[in-house]
Amino acid sequence: MTLEPAESAIASLVNRRDVFRMAGLGAAASVLPTAALAAAAPTAAVAQERAAVTTGVQPRAAAELPLVGGTQFPIGIFWPPHPYETTVARYTEIADAGFTFVVSGNYADDGNIIGQMLSVADQTGLKVLVSDDTQVRNMTRWFTISDDRSVPMSITTADARELFQRALDAYGPHKSLAGFNLFDEPWDGIFGSLGKAFDVARTLAPQLLPYANLLPGNGPSYDTYVNNYIAATKPALLSFDRYPIVASGEDTGYFDNWARFRLAGLAHNLPTWTYIQTLAYNGHRSPTAADLLWQVNVSLAYGAKGIQYFTYWTPDPARGEGFGPALITLDGHRTERYTAAKKINTQWLQPVGQQLKPLVSESVQHANESPLPTNAAGFVADDYVSAVSGSAVILGRFSESDSSRKHLLVANRSVSDAAATVVHTGSAVTGVQLFDPRHNRWLTYANPQQLAVALQPGEAQLFRLLH
Repeated sequence: MTLEPAESAIASLVNRRDVFRMAGLGAAASVLPTAALAAAAPTAAVAQERAAVTTGVQPRAAAELPLVGGTQFPIGIFWPPHPYETTVARYTEIADAGFTFVVSGNYADDGNIIGQMLSVADQTGLKVLVSDDTQVRNMTRWFTISDDRSVPMSITTADARELFQRALDAYGPHKSLAGFNLFDEPWDGIFGSLGKAFDVARTLAPQLLPYANLLPGNGPSYDTYVNNYIAATKPALLSFDRYPIVASGEDTGYFDNWARFRLAGLAHNLPTWTYIQTLAYNGHRSPTAADLLWQVNVSLAYGAKGIQYFTYWTPDPARGEGFGPALITLDGHRTERYTAAKKINTQWLQPVGQQLKPLVSESVQHANESPLPTNAAGFVADDYVSAVSGSAVILGRFSESDSSRKHLLVANRSVSDAAATVVHTGSAVTGVQLFDPRHNRWLTYANPQQLAVALQPGEAQLFRLLH
């Protein structure tokens, strides 16, 4: 396929994104190396475009936007049922598995099909982030927004507003419309134009969520990439995809990626979302139920405020990359991963996510692990947790905005072995509560000085530390 010039430097490294872009539907899993990010550095002209964006419309408060605001924890799917299976029955199946929203795709990308998708979502209580090839993606992917008519393949700001307004006129009446997926995995060179698209979306539909999902990556260049995106688009959230269940073992850059993304979100007061891997493809093995749960709990420990699954429906073989069965097979049958995801979502992620969503990530520490993964922080004792003995765990600590209470998520570091760990609380802790997700309640913990944590592979427990 022919790539845009800005992408040519990273084409051989981000193959899965390129495959999905053939239909304008990204969500790749490949890691973007530091060298690739440097190759995609913005030109002076792009920097000028980006600077112009700073005069744009300020975003509405996150608490007022769909999916970001409210108490419900957002759990989404990418690659939903294809048009022939866009039915109430299929979308009920999605909702029954504990999912709350859908990112449109899988050939549901023109106006008529998207209208059908929204109508079905209206009836099943799901929200939709729309990827529209006929209107919105003309504004973001296929053209550059610029009022300089000498810019090749450009449309004016007025043209972009007209395209977006057409999409609003078509889809706005549907209560399931949560917002628009403006771009998947943008590179730095297009941030200026993408920022203008975000401004158009905020101006014409301030009640809807303008959304984009970022590339994965590592190192200082990745920090620059994420911060440039934030400066250009002023997003309501940060989302990235990285798929760590690799055939050779564990993706060694996964924790560094999460650590950098977490810090960017905290620095700019933005909730962070991620995708988890549900299927095998080139270089990646098929996830087990424990793999799914491990990805979820690692992400929660690192402060995730939204979880998305890649993919729900299995991509067809013509896309290449050797995709295996996802939650639903190519011919529409549920796999064991659908059953596992349903259990995770309904019995763990929804209730626990609702507890964690309003909290602020205070720290993430890896205890009893040596050597530490790149850029992972080791355990440091303090007045809340004085010691951790036993198996390796990840400790995600969270604070409440109006209370001195702390929340502690203890996640099994291993995806294959059970963990037996004792968390010793410090002098600041006067009592401990354990969250019971099955009954959505807090239970008084009998011995608040020593928390005996027994976890199956991938599992976690949530505690509240009383001061």
